[in-house]
Amino acid sequence: MASWNLPWFHYSIAIYLSFSLFHFSSLICTNGQRIFLYPQSDKVSSIVSKQYRTSYHFQPPENWINGPMYFNGMYHLFYQYNPNGSLWGDIIWAHSVSTDLINWIRLEPALTRTSNSSDIIGCWSGSATILSLTNPVILYTGANSDNQQVQNMAVPKNRSDPFLREWIKLDQNPLIRPIDDLDPGQFRDPTTGWLGPDGLWRIAVGAELNGHGAAILYKSEDFIHWNRTKMPLHYTNSSKVWECPDFYPVLATKNQGLDPSAPGSGKEKHVLKMSLTDTRKDYYLLGSYDEEKDIFVPDKEIKDYWMWPRIDFGNYYASKSFFDSKRGRRILCGWTNESDSSSDDVAKGWAGIHAIPRSVWLDQNGKQLIQWPVEEIESLRANTVYLSNAELKSGSIIEINVTDASQADVEVEFVLPNLESAEEFDTSWLSDPDRLCETQNATWRGAIGPFGLYVLTSKTLDELTAVFFRVYKDEGRYMVLMCADLTRSSLREGMYRPAYGGFLDIPRFIREKKISLRTLIDHSVVESFGGGGRACITSRVYPLALTIDKTHIYAFNYGSSTINISDLTAWTMKKATVNQNKI
Repeated sequence: MASWNLPWFHYSIAIYLSFSLFHFSSLICTNGQRIFLYPQSDKVSSIVSKQYRTSYHFQPPENWINGPMYFNGMYHLFYQYNPNGSLWGDIIWAHSVSTDLINWIRLEPALTRTSNSSDIIGCWSGSATILSLTNPVILYTGANSDNQQVQNMAVPKNRSDPFLREWIKLDQNPLIRPIDDLDPGQFRDPTTGWLGPDGLWRIAVGAELNGHGAAILYKSEDFIHWNRTKMPLHYTNSSKVWECPDFYPVLATKNQGLDPSAPGSGKEKHVLKMSLTDTRKDYYLLGSYDEEKDIFVPDKEIKDYWMWPRIDFGNYYASKSFFDSKRGRRILCGWTNESDSSSDDVAKGWAGIHAIPRSVWLDQNGKQLIQWPVEEIESLRANTVYLSNAELKSGSIIEINVTDASQADVEVEFVLPNLESAEEFDTSWLSDPDRLCETQNATWRGAIGPFGLYVLTSKTLDELTAVFFRVYKDEGRYMVLMCADLTRSSLREGMYRPAYGGFLDIPRFIREKKISLRTLIDHSVVESFGGGGRACITSRVYPLALTIDKTHIYAFNYGSSTINISDLTAWTMKKATVNQNKI
């Protein structure tokens, strides 16, 4: 531990951008529990088969994982990890580095819990902030011996080390305590800091205020001594505690991000994202940041939190973003949990992966975010397969003959010749699209849809994961539903096989009659991006066929109307190097 005095310089965006090799992302978080006792087996047709480990997604060699960060020519991924694998409570910050967000090298742990301190129970979630060109710091949540959640700080022992291998906790810890009306057991996950026009630093901490979710705002001159503002950054009267809050500006320009400390141009909007324990889902609101009052003002007040926009409609939680100053973009990282049983996870010896990092920007309509896999993932593409001007009549399927269908990337554009036959839309469906995807699943024939892709499919089609669309008409407009139907994804018993779904707002849909889909397949994870990234669904699946045979990919149409494929391109994905080496 150390007492630390910061050389405080408030750098402008021009200086921040000029140091193009200095990057820092934020740490993802959550407080789940897993226990792992046994190593996984190599060649068995059971849940412990290595065929369920991913080939190009981030995951540790073994044990429990749930979270990500970036610096000085290296992307840094700090993640919560149980090094012993026997009890969730021994949570530390493990550490991996990368130059491309795809291939990762393990380092020694960055933070471990300290006896008789403010993190004796564990080093939980947090974020990183660049205070000046050479001053990265970490704010993280720890739990003390009274089981209070408090906010702590750590700094690099050697800031000239490009790997940032060693970190020192401040003697002043904890810097922020849950006092007054704050629930000490629901006070966690500090955001990345940003500078206001008054030269003061700001952070938000997820909390439960009077029984409801809130992002509590704090201000500081030196990033050590913090004062709570009179009003929260934002709060709700519906949901419970907000975990892993994230707050950042966005522009309606593809792959262009903004430093949250830079003066705004007036063209940006702000995103307030929160992870809700009520649903285990990530939501966000778009709006403006009132710098005078230090509050977030949503564009639209939505009383019921389950109607808030979603980051991902599937198995995706505790996401955090960071501004990548090297490429001037905002990157989003998220965690996806297992969907098998706890006993299966014990047998496997591992659980949890990170989704592929995504670029994030604002749609041109200003009403929603667009997310797209980072360009670096395309370096793994190999053995291209093309298909164009193909007709999918009602009930037909076309196999996409990639070399390895268990690790693939597929991009397809569907053209709908006629929208007039679409069924009428029921507005009650808006409140529960998952239920709609379950009842009107991949075997429920509609007028337009289901059409899309079957992935991780067995030879006999008795196991498959269906990612598809349906189209409905609603008083002069059309509603597009995107689903991931996992109900037939595995013949194994005890698997969680839900249906996920959400509605897309696709510009120019009536005129162009086109819907695009991109799906990344990697053994036990399927990530899908509909309408150019306007809806995302992440799924975890465990088909038996993956362990005893090869899997297949098909384009399909089970709706009554014919659908055309204008273009389809598919690639087998090469294996990334993820945590195989340690330095």
